[in-house]
Amino acid sequence: MDHAKLAELQSPDSIFSGLSAEDWAEITSRAVQVNFVKGKELLVQGDPGDMMLILTQGTARVSMLTGGGREIVLAYAEPGAVLGEIALLDGGERTASVTATSAGSALQLGRNALRDFAASHPDFAWSLMQQLARRLRTADQTIESDRAYASGPRLARYLKRLIRKDVEASHRVELSQTELGNFAGMSREHINRQLRSWEESGVISLEQGRVRVLDADMLEDISESEG
Repeated sequence: MDHAKLAELQSPDSIFSGLSAEDWAEITSRAVQVNFVKGKELLVQGDPGDMMLILTQGTARVSMLTGGGREIVLAYAEPGAVLGEIALLDGGERTASVTATSAGSALQLGRNALRDFAASHPDFAWSLMQQLARRLRTADQTIESDRAYASGPRLARYLKRLIRKDVEASHRVELSQTELGNFAGMSREHINRQLRSWEESGVISLEQGRVRVLDADMLEDISESEG
């Protein structure tokens, strides 16, 4: 993947948001390219965070195990995604695992390499602090918001988050109902009841266990309603 494409793929909440193609050329020169096969564990929950990954090809699932051994799917990563940066920055253990859902490749960037890049690019260091502050603010707001919502609106919000950019036009969520339940922290039975209700109302359709959003405006209204 070329440097301009890497810069273009960075979302607003990426720690590398705003970097130029020239900056990416420098990051790439400090990184090591790794290739992986489908099913490979790229990052493991509980491991030390001595490096981070920037996905350049393929897709991956980000998940965590609860104390009771249940897997909660947090996100699905695509090319351009930055993975494992929190543990790299704070030196703690990884709070989630990343598993390849297809073959692909990534740039592996170590702590010293990122520190050297930040030291030579003070604007990036300041941008990084702003980004982490925004994440903290968002986390605080999400926690407070979730307290105020019942399961229906919460599930609607998760559905919105899971609609990937490259399939936004079709509004299809490539998740089983069990995976969706794990993501939202709800039982499969509860998920099934809620999805069937929305299907009867024309908000979604269920296609071989997958969810297609038919009325995005209605889903938006549900997600913002009080439980």
